[in-house]
Parts: sequence; structure tokens; C-alpha cells
Amino acid sequence: MEETENLSLELMTADDWPAVRTIYIEGIVTGDATFETSASGWEAWDAAHLCTCRLVARLCDETIGWAALTPVSGRCVYAGVAEVSIYIAKRMRGRKVGQRLLAALVEKSEEQGIWTLQAGIFPENIASIEAHKRCGFRVVGVREKMGKMNGVWRDVVLMERRSRIL
Repeated sequence: MEETENLSLELMTADDWPAVRTIYIEGIVTGDATFETSASGWEAWDAAHLCTCRLVARLCDETIGWAALTPVSGRCVYAGVAEVSIYIAKRMRGRKVGQRLLAALVEKSEEQGIWTLQAGIFPENIASIEAHKRCGFRVVGVREKMGKMNGVWRDVVLMERRSRIL
């Protein structure tokens, strides 16, 4: 088991996209990370995510995880509310990489004036739910039958975290 003591968390750049996309696809394949069935190209992904709140986790110069925020609305009243995306390379799951990334993303979001973070997580993704709880998120509720995946209705656990400093 590879140690994560030398883990570094850095701002994501366009050069990170191939590794970020690969990790995202690994998450898609699980069937428990997202409703998406394919990864977009860099331009679409870049346009959808806040440029100030994108992080990658590296171990020995290899990107092993990423986290980013998406605005929940274009309306100015919701300018401080964003949705969390976090994905960890398959071989690195279960080593607290996600929790460390999420904690850093929370800190970064508060630096950017974001007062509420939300996450929609499939109930089967227990590791993600627990990591979010450890980073101050709470379960708001379960949104039943949010969408169909492979012909099966899927529920989504809605979690949120309110800034303690804003």
C-alpha cells in the first residue's frame, strides 16, 4: 500500500486535464459517482467549473485525485453557493486522499467568499458521504428517484456545508 505522506495539493491547470479526465472516467465506470456516462472535453469542463476552486492531489508527481466547484446558479443571489465534485484514482481510494482534498477545497472556497457548499451523492457511495461528514457537511435529505441510470431509478443524498467564517 503506497503511503500518502508525500501528497501535495495544488491548483489545477489545463495541463492536468488528461489525468483529471482519466480519474473522472474511473468514477463514471463505478456507476456510483455520477449520472454522467462520459467525460466532456476540456473546454466544456473548464466553462462549467469555477476557475478559482480547482485542486489536484499529486503523489510523486502523479495526479491521483481532483476536486472542483460548479456554481449552482447564474443568479447573483446564489453567487456564494457551489456544488462539489471530487474524484480519486481507483488505486488510491480508501486512503483519505478525498478527505484531504475536500478539506482543502472547503478552505479555498471560503477564501473565495463561498458560503454554502452542496453535494449530491448516491447513497451507495458511503465513503464519499463519510468524507463529506468529516469535513463539516450534513445530510439535508434524500432526493428520491432523481434520475434513471441503466433503467433504474437512483436516489441522491443531498449534503451541504455552511461556512463558519462567512
